[in-house]
Parts: sequence; C-alpha cells; structure tokens
Amino acid sequence: MTVRQQLSAVVGSPLVPAMPVAEASRSAAVLILFGALDTVPSDRAAEDERVPRDLDVLLLARAATLRTHPGQVAFPGGRIDPGDADPTAAALREAREETGLDPTGVDVLGTMDPVPLEFSRHLVTPVLGWWRETSPVRVVDEAESAAVFRAPVADLLDPAHRGVTVIRRGGREWRGPAFTIEAAGETHVVWGFTAMLLDALFERLGWAEPWDHEREVALPGA
Repeated sequence: MTVRQQLSAVVGSPLVPAMPVAEASRSAAVLILFGALDTVPSDRAAEDERVPRDLDVLLLARAATLRTHPGQVAFPGGRIDPGDADPTAAALREAREETGLDPTGVDVLGTMDPVPLEFSRHLVTPVLGWWRETSPVRVVDEAESAAVFRAPVADLLDPAHRGVTVIRRGGREWRGPAFTIEAAGETHVVWGFTAMLLDALFERLGWAEPWDHEREVALPGA
C-alpha cells in the first residue's frame, strides 16, 4: 500500500480522544501536507522501511514576535474566514498565504475530526493532503513566520529525535510528545498541538518506532 493510500484510509476519523469543547470556540483548520523530497516523487517504501526516505511533511516556525505561540513549529493554517467554503478551503488558503505553495498541486485526501483547544478556544480541523506536484515554499511574511521547511518524516520518527516536553506550573505537570528536527539551518523543537497531531497520526498509520517516553526535551528558551 502506498503512503497516499495509507493516509486516505485514516481520513474522516478522530486522531485524538474526545476532549471538551470550550464555549464559543472559533473554527480553524490546519494543512498536514505530505510529499516527496526527490524530483521524481515516490511514495512507496522499501521492504525494510516503514516509510520512504524521501517522504516529508510541510511545517513552519512562527515568528518570535507573535503574541500567541511565538516561535512554535506548526502546520500551515489558521481561523476559518467567512469567505472560506469549508475547512479545506481555509487550510489551503492559509497555506498559500503563509508558505507560498501552489494549492493546485495539492490533492486533498480528506479531513479528520475537529480537535478542540480549550485554552485558546479553537476547534481545529486537520486536513490531510498529498503534494502531487510540489512547488517552492518560503517565508511569505516575516511578521508571521520565521522559517518554512519540509521535514523528513524518517527523521521525525527516529527514536533519537523523540521525547516529551514537560511543563510544570503551580504544582501541576503537563507532558506531551516532542520531536527535534534540523531544518533551515537550526534545530527546531516540535511540541504542543502540532506534535500531538503528528504523534497520533504516526501511531494510527503504524509508522511509529519504539522511543523513550521518559526522555525530556527542553522547550526553546527554557
């Protein structure tokens, strides 16, 4: 089964367990876009590989000057505007505005169940896509993004690049999956909502390798 077929098989289902939806949550969407780094795309893994070595996923690093989630690595996406036909249209629009990609080269495979973010009062729909015809990506607005990059999935899955982030406040502790990735000339930590979706998706697809759930990854700036 090709990667595209595997991704198509999981659309329309929840990625994470049901969580409470905050009152007056605002609708948003993110684009989880997979593609192939090589000039000639290949989405079929060798027999001894979980995923093809050239498989990647599009990510961006938010500008450090933003009021919300400064510097965090994220999927392209944002709030659904009144002019957007649906979450898919919103995710593609935001991806074009943030990374400069050409949406006509993206095959939308479908959407996952919306994921509520209680703290920020958003209800986010993940949109799965396959990059049929890749196009150049870049930072379009430096006030919004610090970097745009294509992260090799095999590097994200490498147990040496996996761990957990731990936030301790007021005697309470929050733990979540994390990934480290070398891109755009620096080491990025993928954590929070983006890491939660990647971790859940990799598990659902059967791509995840055993990794150390006790290894703590320091948050940027910590």
